[in-house]
Amino acid sequence: DLMSLIIPANSAAASGGFSVDNSCRFNSGSTDSLDRTPSSSGNGTTFTMSMWLKRSGLGGTHLIYKAKGSAQTEFTLAFNSDKLQVYQVNSGGSQEAAIKTLSVQRDISAWYHACIQIQTSDGTATDRCKIYINGVQQTIDSSGTDAYSSSFNTGVNQASYKQEIGGAASPYGGYMAEFVMIDGSILAPTEFAEADEDSGIWKPKSVSGLTFGTNGFYLDFENSGALGADVSGNSNNFTVNNLTAIDQSTDTCTNNFATWN
Repeated sequence: DLMSLIIPANSAAASGGFSVDNSCRFNSGSTDSLDRTPSSSGNGTTFTMSMWLKRSGLGGTHLIYKAKGSAQTEFTLAFNSDKLQVYQVNSGGSQEAAIKTLSVQRDISAWYHACIQIQTSDGTATDRCKIYINGVQQTIDSSGTDAYSSSFNTGVNQASYKQEIGGAASPYGGYMAEFVMIDGSILAPTEFAEADEDSGIWKPKSVSGLTFGTNGFYLDFENSGALGADVSGNSNNFTVNNLTAIDQSTDTCTNNFATWN
């Protein structure tokens, strides 16, 4: 995967520009997670997610984000066999959608930027879920792929649906930085990151001026005593599970630490 070898080497990507000070380390062995359950509903059919990820475990399933309610409807974003996948279960417990990248993301020395656009009301079925890695829209693996049905409500941003980052069922192992949810709008990857004008390396930029929507949030992980603190202005704070101040890291998408291989 040429893209994953070249683009994410972000140690100097933000020289003279926007700098990310902290990330959050998730240890798959201790099932670290963050969660919140909205009291009112935002938009479950239209939203954009953006985050920077540096993996430490490969193979299997590694959960990044999940929305689960009392019914069987469940949305998950995860690495599945080293491919980024959106997977949806409907209220009957059956598969509603499965959208997985053809490319693999298995460079454990790299920071990846993932941008996921969900708009299930789109008239073109294959455009209802788009996945971007480092600013490039990904080709979807045709094996086992199902697109969303029209205007399907995913459960994301919905009242009484537990919204979870990481988790016990299929724990994520690695680092996360600049985790953003935009509730009710489709934003391009260039709203969250950009190509460095000198090196061409994909690097983060400030998201503080964005409109986050009702249940939107921005986790910058800069408060070691409250790693789930939302700094978007919405106060959509997450509860911390098995994470402590020691899980705050300075290994970030603008200060990439060397990784033992």
